[in-house]
Amino acid sequence: MTHILASGDDFVLTRLFTTALQDELGDDHSVRELALPWPSVPFGQVAEVDEACGDEDSLIAALSGVEVAVTHLAPFTEKVFANTPDLRLVVVSRGGPVNVNIDAATKHGVAVCYAPGRNANAVAEFTIGMLISTCRSMVAGHADLARGEWGGHYYEYRGAGFELDGSTVGLVGYGAIGRRVARLLTAFGARVLVYDPYVEDIEPGVTRVDDLTTLLRHSRVVSLHQRVTPETRGMIGAGQLRQMQPGAALINTARGAVLDYDALCDALDDGHLAAAGLDVYATEPLPADSRLLRTPNLVLAPHIAGCSKEVAERAARICAAEVGRWVRGEPLANCANPAVLEA
Repeated sequence: MTHILASGDDFVLTRLFTTALQDELGDDHSVRELALPWPSVPFGQVAEVDEACGDEDSLIAALSGVEVAVTHLAPFTEKVFANTPDLRLVVVSRGGPVNVNIDAATKHGVAVCYAPGRNANAVAEFTIGMLISTCRSMVAGHADLARGEWGGHYYEYRGAGFELDGSTVGLVGYGAIGRRVARLLTAFGARVLVYDPYVEDIEPGVTRVDDLTTLLRHSRVVSLHQRVTPETRGMIGAGQLRQMQPGAALINTARGAVLDYDALCDALDDGHLAAAGLDVYATEPLPADSRLLRTPNLVLAPHIAGCSKEVAERAARICAAEVGRWVRGEPLANCANPAVLEA
């Protein structure tokens, strides 16, 4: 009998974990449940881990006698690992286990797995929606109508939007999300450029460029899909934005840390860029005094690109499948610290 903690929240529901584990393992396990209050309570830093929800002491109590934990946002810190001697596996239902102290897990002999690709389709679809909304004045037009105004000025040539068909769209990053965005864009008839120095295989209909400057100068729209690494942090700053075509648009559904938002506001304020669509920010939730809220030609969303019912359900299934592999003694598919398994 495997003893498991399922710690969900109001997005990846605890019952989704429990049901997926039942489907994967049958009756040869017991599940203890712990529900966390995200998103009604924002995630943040808990001790030394980021983007976590809940407190260490409650998690330690729930993990008493538990060998396996599946979670979305619970804070697995050094203190937690030091006080849960039975724990051997943590599976996080996210694209990366940012709410887990990997070094501490490794020190205490706990394998850590995660769920890459769980939201790739959702983010790709949202990116296309954000791109069209941004480039065709959908949100501004709605706001005018809500105020009782009929925006005839949208038909003025100088302010009219542009179509994807025949436009060049540059993607920075060509991982699971970038690939799906590229497929959708080609279906619209767009010419797709990709800059990603870590990817060799490019699908038909997509053109790879060897440097970021080339992509920026030739793209009518630039969409960001890179992970945050030391190399990509602050990757798109004032210099890069000025390399973009006058009147171009920028979309960011990646992470706030890859973009200089003050520089973006400058480029929108002075008209160098026509528009931008943002789902992620340097600080979340977005502060009430943020300059972004006063900058024209912006479409803003509250970090919801990866939010769909299918994402929550898929994430739970990915986690349950990893637990099943561990129970059966099979190789784990997505382990962040495989050295633990070799010890």
